[in-house]
Amino acid sequence: FSFQLHLVALNFPLTGDMRADFQCFRQAQLAGLTSTYRAFLSSHLQDLATVVRKTDRHHLPIVNLQGETLFNNWESIFDGNGGQFNIHVPIYSFDGRNIMTDSSWPQKVIWHGSTANGIRLVSSYCEAWHTADMGAMGQASPLNTGKLLDQKIYSCNNQFIVLCIENSFVTDPQG
Repeated sequence: FSFQLHLVALNFPLTGDMRADFQCFRQAQLAGLTSTYRAFLSSHLQDLATVVRKTDRHHLPIVNLQGETLFNNWESIFDGNGGQFNIHVPIYSFDGRNIMTDSSWPQKVIWHGSTANGIRLVSSYCEAWHTADMGAMGQASPLNTGKLLDQKIYSCNNQFIVLCIENSFVTDPQG
């Protein structure tokens, strides 16, 4: 059994006004997953690149829900190439649907609010993901680019894909 971090999408698209960390936590629980999941987003508290613990950034592969490799490790997403991945490896939602092909996500675009290096873009992260206002802007990446961190700006009223990254392994507190 090798340790790996799962990258999973929320079961429905969201506008720029979202409680994404809570949704990731909740949907993972409902799916019966025991790890903690955090939103794959830069926030006012944290840059996307630092969401995963330092000890887990280099040696753990980033995989989809089926265990297929999307990235060799967390760090490789932020090497400046915009998080290039093999688009033939699907990304699944917590309820097991392929976000690349499922019609529940009509727009194949991922919110991230970050630079290509995973640093927060305060001018374009929908006011720290608290607004769906058409006049506010958020950084996002069209999946057809084959990148998770492509640099495109969209209005926050768009309903896009939100990803969640597995963040820690639950250890038995009695253990």
